[in-house]
Amino acid sequence: MKRGLVFVISAPAGTGKTTLVKMLKDEFHNVVDSISFTTRSPRPNEVEGRDYNFITKDEFKKKIKEGEFLEYAEVFDQYYGTSRKYVESQQEKGKHVVMVIDTQGAMQLMGKFDAIYIFISPPTLEELMARLYRRKSEDEEAIRTRLSWAEKEMALAPKYNYHIVNDNLKVAYDALRSILIAEEHRNR
Repeated sequence: MKRGLVFVISAPAGTGKTTLVKMLKDEFHNVVDSISFTTRSPRPNEVEGRDYNFITKDEFKKKIKEGEFLEYAEVFDQYYGTSRKYVESQQEKGKHVVMVIDTQGAMQLMGKFDAIYIFISPPTLEELMARLYRRKSEDEEAIRTRLSWAEKEMALAPKYNYHIVNDNLKVAYDALRSILIAEEHRNR
């Protein structure tokens, strides 16, 4: 393929999307992440320019005004956005770009931006709650907020081209890689 594809992946926090995308990038060297801009602070293991581009709210709002984002959203009082220039430059190089964005951003793009939309969900909300507690990255209130948000996100899953339930990492990954391979071979 001369021009790469864009895969938009949405999933509630704790569903395994980061792990699945890492597996995809490890196997397919023409797959790259879209590195979002965010106004939130980095978590302990996150690296600037690898995990996110961390900027201030004022810098973010300036980028909005200048039309630099394909999409952006405010989530839990922080902004997240995808650089239009970065995605297009990677596509021109023949790279497939994986945009891991929340449902707000995906809904902004659907019908306006040519991409393959994939929703990943946990097997149940109870399992999601257990995963969030095991991560030990948030307090009780933050977990309750994430679970409430997850319910709303999961209601949007039918709007996506594909819906993968991650109740078994290997099976979920096989589904994701199969989508990539099939989309590379689809007549356009």
